[in-house]
Amino acid sequence: MALGPLARVAAQLVVAGIAVMAKALPSAYQQALNNAKKGGGAAAAGAAKDGGFMARKVMARDEALQVMNLAEGECTAEAVQKQYEKYFAANDVSRGGSFYLQSKIHRAKEQLDEFIKEKRMEEAAAAGGGADQQQQQQSQDDEGKKMNQ
Repeated sequence: MALGPLARVAAQLVVAGIAVMAKALPSAYQQALNNAKKGGGAAAAGAAKDGGFMARKVMARDEALQVMNLAEGECTAEAVQKQYEKYFAANDVSRGGSFYLQSKIHRAKEQLDEFIKEKRMEEAAAAGGGADQQQQQQSQDDEGKKMNQ
C-alpha cells in the first residue's frame, strides 16, 4: 500500500523534470544558434585553416624511435631502413598483419628520416661545410628516398 503514494511522488518528479527540460531546451538551442551566427563561422574557419581535427599530426621523435625499436644514438639511415623493412614486412596485410601498424611504421620512418637529415645538416654546418656540401647531402638524401619508394 505504501507503494501507491511513493509511485505518485515519483511520477510528479518526472513530470516536473520534463517540464523544466521542455522550457530549457528551446532557449538553449536558440542561444546556440545566436552564438553560431555571431562568431561560429569565424571559429569554424579558423579550425579549417588549422586543419581541424583531421589534420595530419606529426609523430614525435621519441615515439618514432620506440616504434622502430631504436635508441637515439643508433639512429642511422641504415638502421632505420633495416628496421623499417623488417617491421613493415612482418605486418604485411596480405599475410594477416595490421594496416594500422604498417602506417605507424611508415610514419615513424618518415619522422626518423627527417631527423637524420636535420642532424646531417647541423653536423655539416658545425664542421664549417659550405652550401655546396649541404646541397650535395640533400641530393644524396633525395636519391635515397627515390630508391626506397
